[in-house]
Amino acid sequence: MRGGGTGGLQQGLTEGAPKSILIIRPSALGDVARSVPVLASLRAAFPAARVDWLVRPEFAPIIAHHPGLSNVVVFPRRELNRWIVRLQWGKVRGFARTLREPEYELVLDCQGLMRSALLARITGARRRIGDRNSRERLARLGMTELVRTPKVIHTVDKMLALVEAAGAPVLRDASAMRLYTSEADRAWAKAQAFSGRRYAVLAPTSAWPAKEWPSERFATLAQHLTSKGIAVVLVGAKNERERIASVVELAQRNPLVLDRVGATSVGQLMAIIEGSALVVANDSASLHIGVGFDRPLIALLGPTDPKLACPYGRLRDVVQHVREGDEFYFRDDRSAGMIGRITVEEVIARAEERLGL
Repeated sequence: MRGGGTGGLQQGLTEGAPKSILIIRPSALGDVARSVPVLASLRAAFPAARVDWLVRPEFAPIIAHHPGLSNVVVFPRRELNRWIVRLQWGKVRGFARTLREPEYELVLDCQGLMRSALLARITGARRRIGDRNSRERLARLGMTELVRTPKVIHTVDKMLALVEAAGAPVLRDASAMRLYTSEADRAWAKAQAFSGRRYAVLAPTSAWPAKEWPSERFATLAQHLTSKGIAVVLVGAKNERERIASVVELAQRNPLVLDRVGATSVGQLMAIIEGSALVVANDSASLHIGVGFDRPLIALLGPTDPKLACPYGRLRDVVQHVREGDEFYFRDDRSAGMIGRITVEEVIARAEERLGL
């Protein structure tokens, strides 16, 4: 699968620079979106190198059209698991060949799991760089070089430390975060009911319920925005619709609230966000995609440590109320009340300020 169109360039390599590089960051959607400074930095440092990205197919559209990318290497995780269970070793070996045949000289494991380390090892690359403080200790075994990063460091900076270890200067500005939408997805967006008018994207869901601002408050926000002439587009995953009934039901009564929850591809979601006047989101992929298109943001954070995972470079856009003794437990209900401290009034005030109302 081809990327942005710089693949195959092999002239003008700096002496000693890698000719072929693989970035390993298979998932998840938001994590892939905020990993693009790794690609941008590598491309700037090694303009003639082949720079590929190993990613799960459902997340590939996030980076597939980036001009700095040579190739998308699809990681068929579900199929691979099935092949192993069914002892279909020929198919497993076929996938392994796709990792070995490019003869990568440099691999950056930006995922930090035992699985991603194994994939790095399979490439046979001479240099395989990972984080010494990776989430899974066994991930270290697949690396030839380990970078010691602070325990409290933003995810993006943690990945960029691997780039520095590879000998490349890192890029951290807004242009390094830039995402790119396909022409087909842009054309789709232009044909939608919200095209041609100012609209805000509301992303009321998250992978973890404890990170979700109450649905009825999103509904109040949406109603207020439409009363000011701003259309609202709701986005999110299909399996999360039941958790946000209040705001989804509003779309049935208010023609300026457009329900696209569970009804877009990744590329279409990107196109919606790219054309928006404002993105209001919980800690979710939509937030990081908003950063990638440099959109005005309101980031609603509950049990998310902003030092680790706020929208990169956009701390000013975070709304969060942390109290002494708070702990960031987002996988269960222990910190579920944190995001409820954010009031509708303060979010409306920020939205009006961002929109110039």
